[in-house]
Amino acid sequence: MSDKQLVHTMRMDVRWGDMDAMGHVNNTVYFRYIETARIAWLEQIGALPDPTGTGPVLINAQCSFLKQLKYPAEIEVRSYAGLPGRSSFVLSHEIRLVGADGQAGALHAEGAAKIVWVDFLAEKSVPLPDEVRALLPAA
Repeated sequence: MSDKQLVHTMRMDVRWGDMDAMGHVNNTVYFRYIETARIAWLEQIGALPDPTGTGPVLINAQCSFLKQLKYPAEIEVRSYAGLPGRSSFVLSHEIRLVGADGQAGALHAEGAAKIVWVDFLAEKSVPLPDEVRALLPAA
């Protein structure tokens, strides 16, 4: 059994404003692409944060930039959930350039973030909800 599983895939356009003075997508924008995919997945599974209850909180994030992206382009962001802990799991991502043939090809960046489920009023972690845990890989 794998320690991670594909949970979400989405495509988005590289926008003109995503580029910096060097003519390639700015490093901070990769985090925005990953965030967009993460929020889309959390929304899809009905797990957006509830400020008066519980929900996911990002406690760290990283990204490795492997190849430049430039406008115009379309990218595909694949999201993979890792093995769950008591209150957390890692969500990792691949950013791939979509070719003229419509297929996601070369890996341009990969990133990950640890997500912890918290009780917002108590300001402490709580066990992952069963419905979220059911979507994650089993040990």
